[in-house]
Amino acid sequence: MRYLLFLTLLLACVSARGENTKNSETKDSPYEQLEILTRAMQLIRQDYVNESKTSYKELTYSALHGMLESLDPHSQFMEPKDFKSMQEDTKSEFAGLGVTLTEKSGILTILHPMEDTPGFEAGLLPGDQILKINGESTEKLNINSAIEKLRGKVGERVTLTINRPSTSQVKDFEIIRAIIKVPSVKDAQILTLQGKARIGYVRITQFNEPTAMELANALNKLEKDGMEALVLDLRYNPGGLLGSAVDVCGEFLEPNTLIVSTEGRTPSREYRTATTSTSQREYPIVVLTNYASASGSEIVAGALKDLGRALLVGETTFGKGSVQSVVSLPDGSAARLTTAKYFTPSRKLIHEHGVSPHIRATLTHEQETALLRSRRKGEESSTPPRPPADPQLDRAVDALQATILSIKTAQVRPTKK
Repeated sequence: MRYLLFLTLLLACVSARGENTKNSETKDSPYEQLEILTRAMQLIRQDYVNESKTSYKELTYSALHGMLESLDPHSQFMEPKDFKSMQEDTKSEFAGLGVTLTEKSGILTILHPMEDTPGFEAGLLPGDQILKINGESTEKLNINSAIEKLRGKVGERVTLTINRPSTSQVKDFEIIRAIIKVPSVKDAQILTLQGKARIGYVRITQFNEPTAMELANALNKLEKDGMEALVLDLRYNPGGLLGSAVDVCGEFLEPNTLIVSTEGRTPSREYRTATTSTSQREYPIVVLTNYASASGSEIVAGALKDLGRALLVGETTFGKGSVQSVVSLPDGSAARLTTAKYFTPSRKLIHEHGVSPHIRATLTHEQETALLRSRRKGEESSTPPRPPADPQLDRAVDALQATILSIKTAQVRPTKK
């Protein structure tokens, strides 16, 4: 009965907000709606053919799943095991295939296969549509349920039936589950540019708890190696923790700098760099973005662009700029609810708009496939992270070369008397 009590309180809170809304045409009574819900639950428990599916817990969980999922693609109810899995994700280690999922036009779609994971090594690509999981159609499967099916015991095989829109090819991928360890900062190095400016390169794959510290360590090493400018690659970065994205910005900006603000039905909130930040990283920066740069990567790109700290090269980002607040519930489950939208420092809306680059540069399907293939184990290019034909990285390097030349020219130009 405690689940019914929780549902009663939840409906009452939702209803109370509705009653306080000005110009409401009809009064939304929690008691009338709860009576309908309770009656429906009684009928199910009394008459439904399969009695094993009619426990109060199962019916309440089902109601909560439907309630939250009807709001938008990002709100969801997480049962205890799902909530625990989400908490494990943010700590950079979990069990599964290593793919980030989204929903496009009602189709379960891969936003990004994480590097060095079974899904990535199997050849899955951003934009691949998952039609079946182990032969079961995903047509009526929500993201949360799909993730549950993709995860399981280490060493077990999972078969995904994939439609690849770019080639109209439908193919089965058999992938073995593994423990997923996700280093968020990769490929930190000085690019080989035939004696020209020493340009550093760092790639952030996602934003989790240790990301800012990993980035700081990578930058410190590159600076000791004489780095004069930096390419920060956020392509295919699906996001992660908001606090981590803000801390990454703190590596390049003054203390207490506004990074992003949120607005919703609750009072707006600002997120700023730490007041104790002592960053002295003043070299030129180019941020690489593409269509799969989402959420946290859009916050970083939007802030560095708005504040004039970096030049953006590549493509307009994904446009996932809504805030999901996760509230734990008494039985170990949680409600993930969209509560606000992100705005860049100059008050630009990220959600469904994305962050546009200063310099647009795209990859062909063949170039993108080669880029991702070069990052798979055993298939690295001879001069990583520059596989054959990466026009986006080339444009970033050209822009930094020009900036460095301009700075050096200004430094040696004689002062007029």
